Amino acid sequence: MVVTGHVSLVGAGPGDPGLLTRTAIARLRGADLVLYDALIGERILRYARRAQRFFVGKRAGRHAMTQEAIHALMIRAARRGRRVVRLKGGDPFVFGRGGEEALALQHAGVPYDVVPGITSAVAAPASAGIPVTHRGVATAFLVVSGHDEHAFASAIGQLQPNGVTVVVLMGLGRSAAIACQLIDRGWSRGTPAAIVVDASRPQQQVWRGTLDELARDCPEIEGDGPGTLVIGDVVAVALQAATRSPEGSRYEVAERRSARR
Repeated sequence: MVVTGHVSLVGAGPGDPGLLTRTAIARLRGADLVLYDALIGERILRYARRAQRFFVGKRAGRHAMTQEAIHALMIRAARRGRRVVRLKGGDPFVFGRGGEEALALQHAGVPYDVVPGITSAVAAPASAGIPVTHRGVATAFLVVSGHDEHAFASAIGQLQPNGVTVVVLMGLGRSAAIACQLIDRGWSRGTPAAIVVDASRPQQQVWRGTLDELARDCPEIEGDGPGTLVIGDVVAVALQAATRSPEGSRYEVAERRSARR
């Protein structure tokens, strides 16, 4: 008798455990093996108490495992009857290679499901008090990866200057170059811009300024946490940064109660 396991491609959201979906928590609690990315914190991994945890993260220039090796590991574990969670920051299908992994599982005949997560493309601006759309200011937003210069140039090539909100993921190291590209394409130097680092986490940092300041590499950001760039007039909407309730999320309350027992 052949025993086949199952793989869940799970989005962990921007970092705050309270932003996990109920389905994501259920998959973690039922997992035998969790393959997690670099941006996954220990507070999220606690939900997988009974699972073996294996780090497969990728950061700029530092890959724990190739993508092909991750595919092979998921498939091998599932074929041995294990319940596997492939845990990713944000949403699995937003610059997370979730589509590649789903195709690999599909081609191998391995059952899988996808558990969406809250993408940092929306959560990071929101946590800084920036709406990506706002009536009378912006009616659309573009989410683009910033780590590849040519891919970024292609994505913004057809945009009208200052026409939409641009949200750049994985572009913190190239923020000055990105700003220069937009200015060269006709964007106003005075266009509001923001950087949100470690969005939704206790150590969140927010810088606000202009495209010109960004091009001159003025932002002062500490640490090497994940950063999101937001460029457009919505940055100037006068909202305060999102605040947390005094008692914390219901998941944090449950964690504290469990710790006291």
